[in-house]
Amino acid sequence: MEFIDYYKVLGIDKSASEADIKKAYRKMARKYHPDVNPNDKEAEKKFKEVNEANEVLSKPENRKKYDKYGKDWKHAEQFEKAGQQQGGYSNQQQNPFSGGGNAGGGFGNGDFGGADYTDFFESMFGGASRGRTGGQSKFRGQDFNAELQLELKDVYETHKRTLTVNGKNIRLTIPAGVKDGQEIKIKGYGGDGVNGGPKGDLNIRFAIQNDPLFKRDGDNLYETVELDLYTALLGGEQMVNTFDGKVKLKVAPETPNGTKVKLKGKGFPIYKKDGAFGDLIITYELSLPKNLSPQEKELFTQLSNLRKS
Repeated sequence: MEFIDYYKVLGIDKSASEADIKKAYRKMARKYHPDVNPNDKEAEKKFKEVNEANEVLSKPENRKKYDKYGKDWKHAEQFEKAGQQQGGYSNQQQNPFSGGGNAGGGFGNGDFGGADYTDFFESMFGGASRGRTGGQSKFRGQDFNAELQLELKDVYETHKRTLTVNGKNIRLTIPAGVKDGQEIKIKGYGGDGVNGGPKGDLNIRFAIQNDPLFKRDGDNLYETVELDLYTALLGGEQMVNTFDGKVKLKVAPETPNGTKVKLKGKGFPIYKKDGAFGDLIITYELSLPKNLSPQEKELFTQLSNLRKS
């Protein structure tokens, strides 16, 4: 009978703890599971070896016998009884069967690794193993991930959009106020399940492009507005853009460069809060006149002299 080292099968050494054995078993069982490797005879063979190794090494009493008697661990009681009758083994004879394990005494169909087999695969595949069809587990389908690129104006109002994913048209409602990087889940639009299991989900991530005029930070919008020198000095009115049209603002005399003005409720819609909006923050950036005429230069010179005196 072919010799198989159970420690080697699980990829661990003899000093491995119970936690190490359990972790290694989960990893190897998932790798070689028949539902992950359909019609793969070699993987099926490895899967049985992994479960045999776990059946022996995960149980302290079995492991103790295996470490002492190797492939003949199942006959430990007979060897111990014979040793007692012969006055025990010498130091050289104490462990004549050590050095590894063997696939002897294998498992029947459906007997893979003891009572925790079902619990293990339910946890490993997200609770997908809810029933059996022809002796096979049902597993949930794979989740799909997609990215939808939008402009800032596209998410200012709630609207519907049709997406095509894997040849299927999906009518999607995009709520106003969706943020860049936000994800939504559409159940049942992922991959097909295994053995009649449920379909996976479709996860859509929104990638919202920057706007040339407005900068968005949370629910607030920020805009820089050029203010000419004369309006800044003498006061007046200034037209500014908001996301839903233009508004006229009053500018106080002697408004300094960098002055900020908050327009409440003129920012971005707040996600899933109908009628609620953030604020629009305006920053005035002073614009100096260019290409001055001789007369303008003379007047500015007079103003400068007046300030000095």
